[in-house]
Amino acid sequence: MTSHFVPGISAIRLSTLRRWSLWVLLGVLVVALLVTLVYLAARYEASVAQGNVERDVADALSDIRSALTRNVQELQALQSGQPTREQWRSEADRLLRGHREWVRIEWRGPKLELLNGADTPYRTPVFGRFGRENSLPEVQQACAAATRISSHAYARSHFVPQADGFGLELMELCLPHVEAGRLIGFVVATYSLVDLLATQIGPQMGKSQEISFTEADGTRLAMHGLARRGRRVFSAQQILDLPGNTMVLRMDSWRRSEPDLFPNVLTALVTVMSIALVTVLFMLGHDTRRRLRVEQDLADALAFRKAMEDSLVTGLRARDLQGRTTYVNPAFCQMVGFSPEEIMGKGVPAPYWPPERAEEYRKRQEVRLAGRNIPPREGYESMFMRKDGTRFPVLVIEAPLINAQGLQTGWMSAVLDISEQRRVEELSRASQERLQATARLATVGEMASLLSHELNQPLAAIASYANGSMNLLQQDGAPATDMLQVAMARIAEQADRAGRVIKSVHDFVRRRVQAREAVAPRALVDAVLPLVNLQAHKLGVRVDIHVPDGLPRVLCDRTMVEQVLLNLARNAMQAMDEARVPDPELVLQVRATPATEAGKRWLEFSVADCGPGIAEEVKKQLFTPFFTTKAEGMGLGLSLCRTVVEQHGGYLLFEPNHPQGTIFRFTLPAEATPA
Repeated sequence: MTSHFVPGISAIRLSTLRRWSLWVLLGVLVVALLVTLVYLAARYEASVAQGNVERDVADALSDIRSALTRNVQELQALQSGQPTREQWRSEADRLLRGHREWVRIEWRGPKLELLNGADTPYRTPVFGRFGRENSLPEVQQACAAATRISSHAYARSHFVPQADGFGLELMELCLPHVEAGRLIGFVVATYSLVDLLATQIGPQMGKSQEISFTEADGTRLAMHGLARRGRRVFSAQQILDLPGNTMVLRMDSWRRSEPDLFPNVLTALVTVMSIALVTVLFMLGHDTRRRLRVEQDLADALAFRKAMEDSLVTGLRARDLQGRTTYVNPAFCQMVGFSPEEIMGKGVPAPYWPPERAEEYRKRQEVRLAGRNIPPREGYESMFMRKDGTRFPVLVIEAPLINAQGLQTGWMSAVLDISEQRRVEELSRASQERLQATARLATVGEMASLLSHELNQPLAAIASYANGSMNLLQQDGAPATDMLQVAMARIAEQADRAGRVIKSVHDFVRRRVQAREAVAPRALVDAVLPLVNLQAHKLGVRVDIHVPDGLPRVLCDRTMVEQVLLNLARNAMQAMDEARVPDPELVLQVRATPATEAGKRWLEFSVADCGPGIAEEVKKQLFTPFFTTKAEGMGLGLSLCRTVVEQHGGYLLFEPNHPQGTIFRFTLPAEATPA
């Protein structure tokens, strides 16, 4: 039986020992808490006392600075108005009666010679025993600093012995008097540092604390207040930075003994422990309420997730690492036509797999479950089968299913039915084919329009030369053989030009790369000049050509560029003719532009007229295809010109021609080496 009881007694003893250990630990914690409370209370009271001293010295420093600023303003008022000696002395006496911190005010000249002075009525003259000469170096120092900064300045404090065996620490203030940029003199005020502390520090503060001015090294200059000594001192100091002088304002506060806290600590300890118990109960209740609230929030979150999953139109499917389906949402069941019971727990093959693809899907799933093939983030397309046997395409997006411990427990899939998308794509493909057919028809129409537009000029020239030839043949006498030969040559030239226009326009509509050649700018202008002169003679337009010698050749499709020049010239002459310009003039000019940073050179062609210009509402649509302001125009000329120029890499623009008219400019690339 002993063998049965010993373990029980040992357990009881162990439990008792543990309980006593807990009580000892609790006692130690309580003692530590008491000691800590006493220590923290003493530290807190000391920090409060130190903070009070620092706040008081900051307030005292602010009061002293404000008083010094007001004193400077009153002394400046003493200088104004150029008073007489009697007036100045009367005003100085008034200031001395109102300011105990001043012991003397002096009026000195530009060279610091004494003009007038007044002493405080509250004490015997401080310089009566040893004279003012011993303090002149401090006056000179303050006035020199004031002159340098053009404002008031202070000198370093100095000690002046008195007849009673003591002395005063004095500080000189100097204010320069300047009128119209000229130094008139100085006003010198002598401060008593002791009286400055006494007048600017409140009497209550002086009863409990000692306030003093000290040097930077701690040497006391002046002191005010009751110096009570104790076991503990709290000190604070602030720098009084004045123009020309810097002092330290120090404040000391003494305590006779350490804070008497212990009787209050016991009461506070009971209160704190009671508050702690109530706090623990409150925290337990709060924790219970928070736990209930968390459970309610979790239930709401689960209900919300369930409602969200049920409302999705995207099918959701979860599978474990063995390939068994563990979760499907209503959208997935509606998509495949099977109930959740028919899908859940099923492995390979799934009910919604088409039989003819079951083996393919099984191999793909084995690879997926083995982790050898990570599905793409954008998903992959597959084919599912509904319960009625119909097949439909789907987009499957899969991702690993990770639990709270960071381990993968399966795969989560989002399934989208893309049968409607495939139908829309098929319709879009058919529509695209119809649009391409329509575009080809439109291209044919554009080609026909361009041909009719561009062939008008050479055919009109052929007709003109043919009519001229007929007139020559009908003249009396022998026909002019030379003139007929020229006319026939022009007819052949324009017929050849018409053929080249047909080929160029055909290549232009087909967007072929035209063969470009190096052509002299003068040759381009000369090629269109007969047609330009023919229309100019008919309309009475004077034509000026400006093509300098030595210009490089241009790389271009000669026929299309000639059409650009001819179109621009014809438009300019027609605009001047419609506006009935009294003296119409057409200027064709070619110039070289500065080379670019890459070393490429360009030639600029310009066609200028003196017509009425282009209206603002027309400028916005000037290069729009099929836009025209002419009754019989087709609106393709300027659009064709811009397209031709841009295909050569240049630009076509227009600007006003001062004082009247319009200038069209376009650029073409120049040959790499000059002709």
